[in-house]
Amino acid sequence: MCLYDKIEITPWFYIYFTENKGMAFGMSFIGTMFLAIFRIIAITGFLYILYKVITNNKYSKALIFAFSAIIAGAIGNLIDNLFYGKIFTESLPAAFTNNRPAQLVEYGAGYAEMFSGKVVDMFYFPLFTWPDWMPLIGGDIFFGAIFNVADAAISVSAVFLICYYSQIFSKNKPQ
Repeated sequence: MCLYDKIEITPWFYIYFTENKGMAFGMSFIGTMFLAIFRIIAITGFLYILYKVITNNKYSKALIFAFSAIIAGAIGNLIDNLFYGKIFTESLPAAFTNNRPAQLVEYGAGYAEMFSGKVVDMFYFPLFTWPDWMPLIGGDIFFGAIFNVADAAISVSAVFLICYYSQIFSKNKPQ
């Protein structure tokens, strides 16, 4: 697919090819190099926490799964950031490329240096459009973010940990 091409699966679900330089859901407020370093530090920290949770053997499997999903998602986005730009030509909209998508090239012949690649996002759920009469959000799409599996793993697991934090740690508190 070329950049911004989309395939309608249902009226509320599309495969929509886009790339971002930043964090989950296309947020970008720091450079990709700093974001990659942050991801490496976060992955290391979460691996340490996961190790402690597993070796303690008193925490639920749900907690282990949540931390594992966050780590896997962060690693997935880090791999895109590190290598995608090294092994693919730049993705451009179809109008600029005669419908020719980015090409896999020899390592190092891509569009970016190490730590400067973009992250591929592809899931788009435009569930509905807010009515125009609503202040601030009228006419906007509800949940207009485009994301990937890694973003979903991180986000769903983080929400799970936030929602069930007290239950997880009160029932499984180490003695």
